[in-house]
Amino acid sequence: MSRKHSFACAIGTLLATAGLAHAQDVIKLGAAVQLTGSEANTGRYYRDAYRLTIDKINAAGGVNVGGKTYHLGLTLLDNQSDVNLGVRQYVQLITSDKVNFLLGPFASNHALNDSSIAEKYQVPMVQGGGASTQIYSRGYKYVFGTLPPADDYYASTLDMLAKADPKPRTVALVAADDSFDVSVAKGTRNHVKDAGMTLAVDQTYREGNADFSTILAEIKSKNVDAILWSGHETEALNFLRQMKGLNVNPTNYYGFTVGVPTEDFRKALGKDADFAFGMTSWLADASLKDRWFGDAIAFAKDYADKYQYAPDYHAASAVADVETFAMAFEQAGSLDPKAVRDAIAKVEFDSVYAHIKYGPNGQIVLPQIVIQIQDGKVVPVYTDRVLNKAYYPIPPWNRRP
Repeated sequence: MSRKHSFACAIGTLLATAGLAHAQDVIKLGAAVQLTGSEANTGRYYRDAYRLTIDKINAAGGVNVGGKTYHLGLTLLDNQSDVNLGVRQYVQLITSDKVNFLLGPFASNHALNDSSIAEKYQVPMVQGGGASTQIYSRGYKYVFGTLPPADDYYASTLDMLAKADPKPRTVALVAADDSFDVSVAKGTRNHVKDAGMTLAVDQTYREGNADFSTILAEIKSKNVDAILWSGHETEALNFLRQMKGLNVNPTNYYGFTVGVPTEDFRKALGKDADFAFGMTSWLADASLKDRWFGDAIAFAKDYADKYQYAPDYHAASAVADVETFAMAFEQAGSLDPKAVRDAIAKVEFDSVYAHIKYGPNGQIVLPQIVIQIQDGKVVPVYTDRVLNKAYYPIPPWNRRP
C-alpha cells in the first residue's frame, strides 16, 4: 500500500466518523502502523482492532467529555515497516494532520523511537505493540503500554519448568538483537538462574535472520534440555523448520515468544507446529468483560466476522489502547493533553484484554499464559498453576504421530 493510499484510507475513516457528528465534535486519534513491509502481518492486528473499537464506541454514542458528546476518528498512516519513516509520520500526525492523541505501532523498536515524538510534543500515546523495558526506563510521562514487560516474558514458563518432571538442567537461549528481544534475553538470563538451571547456549542473532544452522549446530552439540527462543514470527517459522531439517531435539522443551498463539503460525507449519510451547498475555475468555464489546468471546467473534481472521493478543491489546483513551477522556472531563495524560495514569477498568491499570512507569503488569499447540489447537497449560495437561517432554521429530 502506498503512503498516498494509506493517507486516503485514513481520511476515509475520519470522514466516515465525522458523518456521525459535527467535525468539531470528533476527537482525532492517530497512528503510524506496519500496513506493508516485513511486519505487515502483525501490523494488521492494530489497524483492524483500532478501527473495530472506534466503531463500537461511536455506535454506542461516543464519549462524554465534560458534558459534551464526542465521536472518535482515526488517522492511520503506513510506516511500511520502516522505523525512520514511522518517526517522521508521528511528527506529521501531530504537526500537519493535527491529531489530538496517539495510538502506537507494532514492535518495540518502533515504539521506542515513536514514543520519543509523543514525549517531545507532550501528546499522550497509548500503545500495545512494544513491550521492551527500554521504552519505560527513560522517565517519560506521556507514554503508556498494554503489553507486559519483556524482561518477564519467560517468567511463567521457567516457573512451570522448575516444577516439571523431568526438570530441565541445561538451557539454550536464542534471541534477536532488537530492543524487545534484548529485553527478553536480559530478563530470561536472571529467570534461568533463579530456576536453578544452567545456560549452556546464549546466542544473539541479527533481526531478520533466515539461517539458524550455526546456532542449531551448537545447540545440538550441547544436547540441551530446553530451548528458549525470542524474535519475530517469520524468524520463528524459519527456526522451527530448520530444527526439524537438522533433527535438533532438545530433551524436554522448546518454546517461542511469538507465533504460537496465531492461526497463521499453525497453518504455515501444519503438524510440525504440534508440541511447540509459547506464551500469550491474552486468550478469548468470557470472564474478560467490558462496556463496549460485552466480553472477549463476543469481541473475538466480531473481529473474525469483520476481518475473516482470528484476533490474537496484539489485537486485544490494541482494543485496550483505544478504550484507555475513551475512559480517560470521560474521567478527565477535558481534552487538554496534560489532563488526559494524568487521567490515563490513574485509570483503572475492565477490558476484553485484561484489567487495565498502568504502573508508575506507564506499563501494565500482566502474567504470561504458557500455551502449547496440541493437535493443531492452542491449549493454555500454565500461569502460576497448571491449567491443562501439557505434552511433556516434547517427543523427538522421528517419534511423532
